[in-house]
Amino acid sequence: MNNWASEAIFYHIYPLGFCGAPEHNDFISSPVNRLSKIEEWIRHIKELGANAIYLGPVFESTKHGYDTADYFTIDRRLGDNDYFRSLVEKLHQNGIRVILDGVFNHTGRNFWAFRDLQANRQNSSFADWFDGVDFNSNSPYNDSFSYKGWNGHQDLIKLNTNNPQVRSHLLHAVETWIRDFDIDGLRLDVADHLDIGFQQELSAFSKRLKEDFWIMGEVVHGDYTRWANEKTIDSVTNYECYKGLWSSLNDNNYFEIAYALNRQFGKGGIYEKLPLYNFADNHDVNRVAYSLKKKSHLYPLYCLLLTMPGVPSVYYGSEWGISASIHNGDDRWLRPCLDLNKVETTPPEADLSKTISKLSEIRKSNPALTKGSYKQLFVGPGQFAFQRTSEAQTCIVILNSSDEQKNCEIPANLITEGTYTDILNNSEKTELTKNSRNISIYPCWARILRKD
Repeated sequence: MNNWASEAIFYHIYPLGFCGAPEHNDFISSPVNRLSKIEEWIRHIKELGANAIYLGPVFESTKHGYDTADYFTIDRRLGDNDYFRSLVEKLHQNGIRVILDGVFNHTGRNFWAFRDLQANRQNSSFADWFDGVDFNSNSPYNDSFSYKGWNGHQDLIKLNTNNPQVRSHLLHAVETWIRDFDIDGLRLDVADHLDIGFQQELSAFSKRLKEDFWIMGEVVHGDYTRWANEKTIDSVTNYECYKGLWSSLNDNNYFEIAYALNRQFGKGGIYEKLPLYNFADNHDVNRVAYSLKKKSHLYPLYCLLLTMPGVPSVYYGSEWGISASIHNGDDRWLRPCLDLNKVETTPPEADLSKTISKLSEIRKSNPALTKGSYKQLFVGPGQFAFQRTSEAQTCIVILNSSDEQKNCEIPANLITEGTYTDILNNSEKTELTKNSRNISIYPCWARILRKD
């Protein structure tokens, strides 16, 4: 894995919603520089401790960004190429890496090649650019031909990435993004539906242009190593732990998330050497503050997210405990336009952002928490302890989801004896021995003990 990503803490923004862009693109208006709002948030992003940003779709599209019309032009509802170039430069100046959404599995109906297919039908040079084009049937849009839509959505036309011209077009787009905008990586939309051969070619191509280019894929189900390996991409979304992060708290059942972490990252774990992309929520799922039954559980949840193996990500607004859910299939509520001054002044959870900032700094300044191995020490319904160990450092993380102060007794055979400093709680000193291994944790909180 590239060194910068192993030490990254991501801030995830969905630009069209975040910037308050119109819902539909009219394709005739002059560009409006709404992306400047991100520049206004740089101070907050840095204070939160994030040193990388994942931007959802920014290229010309019909509606939500995942229905691309032009891979080479910034969406006019967000701005233009010149400003986006300067924005990435400003983010880099502030020590923030930038990855973009690579929506390569499908396009929108306003994609120029599909427009040519609509106009010229069998005579179009681009009929083979799309998957399953059939001139003997019709689409729901009455195109006088049919095609494969992604996941049944006929407004998202599946690209034929086995076509060399399609691959060339997409690779040229990525080359332009790297050379013109100096981006640092990609998040591949629906990577679990995207041709593996194309992903391998894309990865090799990108790394020839920029050696430390980082690619993370959206994968919901399956063996993550099918995508994240030396030949394909660097990481994938850790949906297994996403669910366990909040449901284990709702069910008073730390065994659920503990099982997933040990299965993935414990000694001999299936993803032991693979740093997965960890998140508590994103633009496709309910806000974690909505998913949790108790808002006080946000604190042990983020204590775990920022100390577990992998690459942590915070979705914009969730650092203040903003709550939102999908209503009758409408997910716009998950992607709001936020006013920084307002949300900082009256946040739903006043202390959460400060807590995440502190946890971020602890993570970045302790190699055991970024690159260390993982060993489970104790698991119970409301308490959970594990150890992270790097070459020169050992840290023990102990979580308590109870509303009461609780004790956690680590088994004697798992103790690494010595004096520990609690780097989360006022540098309190704790002596751990085979005979003294009972540790008290505050309600809905954690301890992070670093061996002296």
